[in-house]
Amino acid sequence: MSKNEYVTNVNLVSRISEGTIVRGEIISSNDLRIDGKFEGSICSEGKVVIGESAEVNADITCVNVDVWGKAKGCFTVKDILSIKGGCSVDGDLKVRRLAIELDSSFNGTCKMITEQEYDAAYTAKSKKMQVPAGAAGAIGAAEKQSPAPAAAQPKEK
Repeated sequence: MSKNEYVTNVNLVSRISEGTIVRGEIISSNDLRIDGKFEGSICSEGKVVIGESAEVNADITCVNVDVWGKAKGCFTVKDILSIKGGCSVDGDLKVRRLAIELDSSFNGTCKMITEQEYDAAYTAKSKKMQVPAGAAGAIGAAEKQSPAPAAAQPKEK
């Protein structure tokens, strides 16, 4: 295996499937694949893949991005933003490296940044998107109080 190959555990990839529409904020330490529609903000410590059927309008900060579908917004990328053939990207890019294939469309601006500039942008965005204090505890408490659906409850022997 070469030094540059990207290996991932598929169980650690979050996915928004085709036919699904999501609006809001996503904070993740893992990879994310979008095949549906997403509008909002993403802050990921991993790779974001925008699939062929995806329509994304977002502010994305992550390590790498592969765009196969339609994407609009601001992208801050630590390493490589790859615009694949046949896709379209409209927006402002702040990246360390950019790859644009033939037959793709890019309209917007691009600024090449350093890793330190990325780190500063990531830190600022992740602080801005943090879950409010106590919200995680409240979610956990609500989950403990609500019973699981009958199909999900273990059967007694």
